[in-house]
Amino acid sequence: MNYWLAVGSLENWKTAFGNGNIWGLKEIQRHWWESLNEGDTLVFYATKPVGGVIGYGTIHTKVKQNRPLWPQELHARKVIWPLRFEFDVERCLPPDKWTTDKLVSKELWPRGGFQALSQNLGEELTASLRLAKYGIHTTELHQIAEIPASLEPILTNLSITPSTHNNIRDTIVEIGRLQNFVADSEYPFDIGRLDAVWRRVQLSVPTYAFEVQVGGDIYHALAKLKHAFDLWNSHIFIVAPQEDFGKVDSLLAGTFHEIKSRIRFIESGKVEELYKRKKAYLALERELGIYKDFLGR
Repeated sequence: MNYWLAVGSLENWKTAFGNGNIWGLKEIQRHWWESLNEGDTLVFYATKPVGGVIGYGTIHTKVKQNRPLWPQELHARKVIWPLRFEFDVERCLPPDKWTTDKLVSKELWPRGGFQALSQNLGEELTASLRLAKYGIHTTELHQIAEIPASLEPILTNLSITPSTHNNIRDTIVEIGRLQNFVADSEYPFDIGRLDAVWRRVQLSVPTYAFEVQVGGDIYHALAKLKHAFDLWNSHIFIVAPQEDFGKVDSLLAGTFHEIKSRIRFIESGKVEELYKRKKAYLALERELGIYKDFLGR
């Protein structure tokens, strides 16, 4: 596991946390972006008026972005940090404590931009951040949200019939919404449409892309997923009956060998199982009042 230090303004950190926990690097920092691995630790450093470490998290997804997000990008109407990655927050101070309770270390002076931390310093900082006052804060709770009232009838009335393309596709979309993604079907891009995508926020590119094949054209499905990976570094999934695994594997061994290690095969029957488990889990959380307790509603 590697340790990384991300340095940004108070405004940019609030934007990052408010948009699904996302950070970005410039094109000239591509060597750092390419060195990031899922499971690496990211230490959050906010510049003045904070001037210290406010928390840390775990990197889990790298994406390429072509739409502005941060205030500087919106003002300039162009993307400044296109090489982005998502992270889970492990510990973070509440914003009203950033200035007073931040962690200060002379080992971090002078620091700027984005850089690697030594193993010893990374471990020292995260150990300090695990103190009681660095409790889990709602900046990481974008994944635990109340199910919108408008979505309730859909979830209640959705019935899973035998594995047809549209039923599976729509169920994947609903699973994404249960997890608080912006989930869409028939997502258009330059070579056609993806069956289903999940995005962190409305203005972001797909973090997850799915193609459903039930007696369809597996070759062209893989071609679309490869293009999604090339464009956005999306996590890509082919959903098909188990008997089609051999066809998929054969194509991944040949024509689409570049994505063999990145694509995941989901047996179509597992989609219904995942949906039912997700729905039951969220129903239990609601019964226990977890949403209101954590979000203060």
